[in-house]
Amino acid sequence: MMLEIVLNVYLGIAGMFDGISGLLSGFWWFLGLIPLVSFLYASVGHGGASGYLALMALFAFPPEMMKPTALLLNLFVAGIAFISFYRAGYFKKSLFLSFALGSIPFAYLGGSISADPDLYKKILGLVLIIAVLRMIAQLKTAPGENRPIPFLAGVSIGAGIGFFSGLIGIGGGIILTPVLVLMRWASVKEAAAVSALFIWVNSASGFIGQWHSGVELSLSMVPMIALALLGGFLGSHYGSVKWQTKILSYVLAGVLALASVKLLWI
Repeated sequence: MMLEIVLNVYLGIAGMFDGISGLLSGFWWFLGLIPLVSFLYASVGHGGASGYLALMALFAFPPEMMKPTALLLNLFVAGIAFISFYRAGYFKKSLFLSFALGSIPFAYLGGSISADPDLYKKILGLVLIIAVLRMIAQLKTAPGENRPIPFLAGVSIGAGIGFFSGLIGIGGGIILTPVLVLMRWASVKEAAAVSALFIWVNSASGFIGQWHSGVELSLSMVPMIALALLGGFLGSHYGSVKWQTKILSYVLAGVLALASVKLLWI
């Protein structure tokens, strides 16, 4: 029975690479890249949805499978990242609540809409490039003190991020984190902690919206989840404990740059 289940999982994954030359090598390359993506993203409090979507596009996944798979992996990796940054003492509950109250219902709404998200991806990609340039410029200046965010502003921004995230199948961290850092509403590590839980609730809400629209899960996701968890555990540990703030800032800029490339060209 166990052998049959394992065989079905393998065949389910292998079937997704139909039409790609070098089926077996492509399969192992994909699985090998998952923990690298989750490590990089989890180190800055992200779940990695934009990275998983880029990988699935490169390896010719069926379009109908990409969005729910990215959201599911996001749930696991963002959950691990949140636990790591929370234990390290970087989570600010009031900051999270102001954004989450607006994002959760709108992430569900965005996740339940079947629309061509290409235009929104291009816009987001351009916005992220601007954010990366501003973050790099900010790293060269003396750090300023963080300031409180108006509650209604947080709710409004959270609603916009939630809807946008649910629509294109991401958790929203690549939008929220640079907003928090550039507006000086949080340090890089505080932004990572808040973003991780923000991503988790958005991904859960968006995934429920996908589920209600008729999306089905496959056993082929099991090894993906296991490998994403491995990378996420290591990445979040380094981000929350090992790396200094400046190093993490450069890693965050790199993650956002990779996300923008994916959104604009992949």
